[in-house]
Amino acid sequence: MIAAIIPNLTKANAELVTQNLLCELRRLEIRVCMEASLYSTFPYRDIEFFEDFFGMISACDVVIAVGGDGTIIHTAKHAALADKPVLGVNAGRIGFVAGLEPNQLHRLRQLLDGTYKVERRLMLEASLKSEQYQKVYYALNEGVISRGSQSRILDFQVSYNGNNLCHYRADGLIVATPTGSTAYSLSAGGPVIEPSMRCLLLTPICPHSLLTRSVVFDEDTTLHIKAVPNGQSEMFLTLDGEPTIPVTEEDCVRFQKSSRSVSLIDLKYQTFYEIVNEKLSERRA
Repeated sequence: MIAAIIPNLTKANAELVTQNLLCELRRLEIRVCMEASLYSTFPYRDIEFFEDFFGMISACDVVIAVGGDGTIIHTAKHAALADKPVLGVNAGRIGFVAGLEPNQLHRLRQLLDGTYKVERRLMLEASLKSEQYQKVYYALNEGVISRGSQSRILDFQVSYNGNNLCHYRADGLIVATPTGSTAYSLSAGGPVIEPSMRCLLLTPICPHSLLTRSVVFDEDTTLHIKAVPNGQSEMFLTLDGEPTIPVTEEDCVRFQKSSRSVSLIDLKYQTFYEIVNEKLSERRA
């Protein structure tokens, strides 16, 4: 077995966790590959270093991301392009999508034994009318249309499958997958959805209404969201917290289920609700 290790060394304990991970993989005789830029930090002869990131992903059997949820999600989207499974090792604060905690590295043997679960997670794709819907952006958690810091509250018109749905007056709108229901959407008042479900979730951000609630749609729904022009507001599309994409007043943003999906390896064998209770308790602590 060949494992591609992708650590986020900006996390305080990620380097130590990665060193421990490498020791355990070496003990299990699992071959390791990493990006060439990491050689100075992990200068070991038994690691194969790649200049080409996507070549490394293609050459491995499993991708192991060390970091927080953002690191794991970013890595998982790249792995999905090559249909490779991803194991997240939590080196962040929450780790909802992590399949292993730093004190559970002994469970890596399950990769060789085959005694692990693989969860197929729905991905979201977004496209812009100004790009003739040809350029596609992907998200595992959510896509967010929001106003700029100096902009006024926005008016949105939302349609689904060609039918008018609702008018929202809000700071923005979140379109989330079940995986993303425990991220930004939850903070904005949205429901928790079991990640095995197949659906899309629409949640307004700071809506200017007492009656506005989240709406759950079937997985085959196509949502079109357009901001009503006011000539004075900046708008941006953000996918999984990555760099923003400007959205013009003429744009209509289309959201739908992606044909691709992410395969997440789970070595912890906790139920989703046990993880939610554990992680949300950590947030309160």
